[in-house]
Amino acid sequence: MNDNDTKRISRLTAILTQLQTKRLLTATALSEKFNVSIRTIYRDIRALEQAGVPIITEDGKGYTLMEGYKIPPVMFTEKQANALILAEQLVLKNKDTSFIKDYIDAIDKIKAVLRPREKDKANLLADRTRFEQNINRERNSNIMSELQNALTNFYLVEIEYTNEGEKTTKRTIEPFAIISTTDNWLLIAWCRLRKEFRYFRLDRITKMQVLTEKFEQHKMTLQEYFDKFY
Repeated sequence: MNDNDTKRISRLTAILTQLQTKRLLTATALSEKFNVSIRTIYRDIRALEQAGVPIITEDGKGYTLMEGYKIPPVMFTEKQANALILAEQLVLKNKDTSFIKDYIDAIDKIKAVLRPREKDKANLLADRTRFEQNINRERNSNIMSELQNALTNFYLVEIEYTNEGEKTTKRTIEPFAIISTTDNWLLIAWCRLRKEFRYFRLDRITKMQVLTEKFEQHKMTLQEYFDKFY
């Protein structure tokens, strides 16, 4: 399977998720979301239909799924669904692109398996909820998802880091914890160059590579870290 095949399978899966999430979708909206031509979307819809997905085409409106075709519903209460939507809006304030994309993709999958009534309410709440912070949607990092993976799997990470004095150094670090401030995310990590725990602002990491080499897990909680060092 080549890279194009892999991308198409991923897109077809994502289109199906979108159809389960929304009541009606247009080819134009799908082409913009997945950055492909409308003709490609037409081919993708035909491929899903040939695979047995009951897609209904409403002339001049768009595509929808046949009533009753869905993944077995997850039994969220209305309050739980509302909490997820609120969390989504909080995430949109974040300045890390990868984190936002992963969270929104996850929310789409969750919405896809909600019962129709809860789905409509969730979509309404999403449309009616906004936070003013970071209104310009400025993003200054794109490494959160990779860092989370390195942290939970204990992979060493190589970074190039620029400090407040504009001096850039190469570091090999052991990710320990990720915390937020008003404007940025901070990584707490054991720095092998300085041989101590250090804070790293994500927006000052100019280059990063997650290595295959692992480090030994630090045997303390985040609270124990704060108690020990502060």
